[in-house]
Amino acid sequence: MYEESVLCAASAYEQKYYLNPLFAKLPEAIRKELQIICVLFVEEIGGRFLMEFDEEGNLLFRTDALDSDYNYDEIGAALMVKEIRKNREELLAQLELYYKVAILGKPLEEA
Repeated sequence: MYEESVLCAASAYEQKYYLNPLFAKLPEAIRKELQIICVLFVEEIGGRFLMEFDEEGNLLFRTDALDSDYNYDEIGAALMVKEIRKNREELLAQLELYYKVAILGKPLEEA
């Protein structure tokens, strides 16, 4: 993955949230919603959580933990990702469309 493809991330270890500056022009409400999604994920599940785009502009979720992190809930992580996809379906679709058009430069008809 290219670093440019990372939308946002959070880490329970460093207690930090990151939004790629490439997406700083997103509306404030969307930026805040992304922060809430990421921070709540790592607070509840632990580990690290990333939202990133693949080469075609599909939004992917990646979560992992340190080998020494016995509090990380791998099953809970999968369930929470499924819940985010279900409850935030419209937001995620809009982010993919934005990425395809604004970042990848695809015409709106093809995105």
